[in-house]
Amino acid sequence: MPISLAELAIALVATMLGAVVQGTIGVGFAVLSVPILSLVNPILAPVPQLLLAVPLALSMTWRERTHIEARTVGWLLSGRIPGAAMGLVLLALATQRSLDIGIAVSVLVAVGILGAGLTVPRSPVTDFSTGVIAGIMGMVASMGGPPAALLLKDGKGPAVRSSLALFFSVGLAVTVVLRLVTGRISSDDVTISLLLLPAMLLGYIISSRLRDRIDGTTLRPAILTISTVAAVGLLIRAFG
Repeated sequence: MPISLAELAIALVATMLGAVVQGTIGVGFAVLSVPILSLVNPILAPVPQLLLAVPLALSMTWRERTHIEARTVGWLLSGRIPGAAMGLVLLALATQRSLDIGIAVSVLVAVGILGAGLTVPRSPVTDFSTGVIAGIMGMVASMGGPPAALLLKDGKGPAVRSSLALFFSVGLAVTVVLRLVTGRISSDDVTISLLLLPAMLLGYIISSRLRDRIDGTTLRPAILTISTVAAVGLLIRAFG
């Protein structure tokens, strides 16, 4: 496997920090780790983070299961599945660079609108549409979190974390299965994810001690910041 000890060390730290952030505010694992590791060594991302995100999301779902907003998650998931299928089509038809740029611009526009104080009217239509966008982003860039997080940004910490975790658990499983059946997960992806698993678990444990300090006032700017980081990371990958 073409990876050095220095690259592995960076990957372990980025994975741990990503797990701390996601476990604390509900989103951020792939957002932080994928852009960094893509620049360090392309073999490190994005699929290993996709595989690691599954046990992380399942653990978070169980940890705060009593706060899940089932109705919202249901509409998000109903959109995630067709979104993932659309993402597969885009992977086959478009270049990775054009996809990264398109997604990054879309996220930055959404952050700008929401950062200006405007809100997205909550309805089954907006929830479903957000799920579709998240499904596309999850398949194309392993970053399906920002759209759903932006939708839920005004909620309380436990509700946001638990709802996002359940959404990620099911959505990531769909993405992994689709990648498996289309041959888009390699043995190197699995090996790297196993090497990074201890770092992800450590980050999750640390987040369990931090999450109760995060309330709605802190959550909103944190989500907007993480979403911006995701978009900038994609632009760096596109033009790097």
